Amino acid sequence: MTRSRLDLTRPQILAFRRHVGALDERLPPGRRSLRRAAWAGLQDSMPRAALLSIHARVEGTQPSTWEDPSLVQLWGPRFSAYVVAARDRAIFSLGRLPDDATARQLADDLAARLHALLDGRRLTYGEAGRALGVHPNALRYAAPTGTVVIRWDGARQPTVWTVPRPEIDPSDARLELARRYLHIFGPATAQAFAGWAGIAAAAGSAAFEALVGSLTPVRTPVGEAWILTRDEPTFRAPERPAASARLLPSGDAYFLLQGADRDLLVPDADCRRALWTPRVWPGGVLVAGELVGTWRRAQADVTIQPWHRLSRMQRDAVEAEAQALPLPGLQRPIAVRWDD
Repeated sequence: MTRSRLDLTRPQILAFRRHVGALDERLPPGRRSLRRAAWAGLQDSMPRAALLSIHARVEGTQPSTWEDPSLVQLWGPRFSAYVVAARDRAIFSLGRLPDDATARQLADDLAARLHALLDGRRLTYGEAGRALGVHPNALRYAAPTGTVVIRWDGARQPTVWTVPRPEIDPSDARLELARRYLHIFGPATAQAFAGWAGIAAAAGSAAFEALVGSLTPVRTPVGEAWILTRDEPTFRAPERPAASARLLPSGDAYFLLQGADRDLLVPDADCRRALWTPRVWPGGVLVAGELVGTWRRAQADVTIQPWHRLSRMQRDAVEAEAQALPLPGLQRPIAVRWDD
């Protein structure tokens, strides 16, 4: 018997995503909270974006929090720089290992060559690439083997080194990656999962098919999708109070979306174009549970571009968030400018 689809409204979906993403109320300091903040990984392609994503979710975040020993940096989904919990390294690496035998062999061979070259050392990826006779960016393709980690502080080339391969079957890692995606980005489709993870569409579909017994079909304002069955009570729960303001960095998981999912989050087309630009995305300004504008930073100067008029109380909340950003190396307090 086919299960009837659960109808979910836009407010239910956004409230769920904010709740599971710890954006309504910050988590207490500690490694457990850091892992929850990084449940679907923290994109770090913009310098210190992962740090600011942590700050939006965890109390007491300091400029060095992204270097906590419980976290590790790697080339994760779509071969972008990510910060993830160290214990979850296999999920964000082996979970993306290609199913195609030729592609998998290329990844394994490159990882083996890199491991032999480094022999316990750490090199910049430029040095390692030149020594191997490949473009440094090609080293990213070894990352899905689970043996390559990096450190990139945004100012210099990434440093790369190798670690033991995780002892988990890649198919199990992929299923957990799909669960993580569904929990943070749900409702979701197999196609959206494959696009986010940077894996073949067939691999995304196979993962959802393997999970079908633990999924519930839903109907959303932008189409049909799936949620984890265990998440249904959270979707149905009364809406919780939203935080007064959060500044989300470029690539934050809350708006790391494509296609119709963008329409759901930001219904106005002009606002969507302002947030998801053709090149480097700005940050998103979240006020009382809704994205209401964008922000950018140049050193200690933060510029806010609201999409509509905000109250004095809302502006004060946004400014307080901006001035509390735990940015390293600033020579003066953060100054906020409104570009109305």
